[in-house]
Amino acid sequence: MASLLLDTHALLWWLDGDERLSPVARAAIADGASQILVSAASAWEITTKHRLGKLPGATDVARDVSGCVAAQGFEELPISLRDAERAGRLPGPHRDPFDRMLIAQALRADLELVSNETMFDAYGVRRLW
Repeated sequence: MASLLLDTHALLWWLDGDERLSPVARAAIADGASQILVSAASAWEITTKHRLGKLPGATDVARDVSGCVAAQGFEELPISLRDAERAGRLPGPHRDPFDRMLIAQALRADLELVSNETMFDAYGVRRLW
């Protein structure tokens, strides 16, 4: 069974049926044998960016991220202190705290990260797109 961690854009595109989600990613998420995880960092990112007006189309999701995740049969991935330490210590110039957390969590739990972000590859993350 594959264990997949959804990047925030992959989650939103899945929920919206957005064509920007690659066919490979869509098939992997739809595969009933896959374990699909959504990080608490994605809930933080969605609600923060929605509040700031950067995700105006995500009102329903921002209102109840955990409910949307549960309705899809996905699992929540909490953030541990070790995840936070690892994210903070990751090398390189990448400044996005949400991405850094997803990288740290994917590395710790040996998860494949569903994302179109090619810069994740520099961190040794297994990425599916």
